[in-house]
Amino acid sequence: MPHLDAAYNLARWLMRNDEDAQDVAQEAYLRAFRFFPGFRGGDARAWLLKIVRNTCYSWLHANRPLQEATEFDENLLPPDSSALNPEEAVLQNDSNTQVRKALEKLPENYREVLILRELEGMSYKEIADITGMPAGTVMSSLSRARGRLRQILRGDMKRDTAPSSRRTVALNA
Repeated sequence: MPHLDAAYNLARWLMRNDEDAQDVAQEAYLRAFRFFPGFRGGDARAWLLKIVRNTCYSWLHANRPLQEATEFDENLLPPDSSALNPEEAVLQNDSNTQVRKALEKLPENYREVLILRELEGMSYKEIADITGMPAGTVMSSLSRARGRLRQILRGDMKRDTAPSSRRTVALNA
């Protein structure tokens, strides 16, 4: 099935749950097969990802109308441990975890455009087709999303390096 990895990847980031993402990706493929006669050509990947996106939001609206985001489970997407040097592997794993957590903290619309652009490698036009935003809005949303991601990552790094107030009091005593 073409573009299944991209469909699941988008669903996984939007749903924040592996099982729900699998269900939504399957439902999206069923919808795509059902409505394939209405496909008028063009970019099939963008067409399918738009269906995945809409299916995700429909499912979330029906099943989690007021629920806050669930905590990201790092066990579902383990960090890459293929680095040769153990120290580099630890640093890389920590960095990957921080980026994943930072992405989870982004608002859905920012996370969505970042995932489509940076992880799926889609063009501004393709993202505009999928999300229904004008291309200029996609570009400004990406800029804002990258800025917000930087802020979140800087904030997390400052928290990790700042001594706790108890240690500070103990050191000053």
